Amino acid sequence: MVVSATAMLGQPYRFGGASPGGFDCSGLVAYAAQNAGIHLPRTTQEQLHAGAPVRRRALKAGDLVFMHLARKELHVGIALDADRFIHAPSSGGYVRIDSLRAAPYSWGYVGARRLVEDQGGRLGR
Repeated sequence: MVVSATAMLGQPYRFGGASPGGFDCSGLVAYAAQNAGIHLPRTTQEQLHAGAPVRRRALKAGDLVFMHLARKELHVGIALDADRFIHAPSSGGYVRIDSLRAAPYSWGYVGARRLVEDQGGRLGR
């Protein structure tokens, strides 16, 4: 997932976008998951319930990170390590890497999920 997402660095934000040329936050995550062979729901709210919860101090590359931001009900990105994540931030923005320790991401952090597939390719809960 990380490889697919980082290949999209610089792509513009587009509401409802889920392909090269424009992404919203959950569209970038769904695109990267699909390219990694992972079946993942499309919306941020659905993605918040996919996989298994993971503590912030245990974040690993590929974990989904969720936060509440101003003017957005729920936002999602993909962890690159315990501090950095890649995401499609907002209108007028572009796919980029930011720190989970920097405002506003540190203030709005909600939690993280690790995508774990069972033998049938379904995400566990």
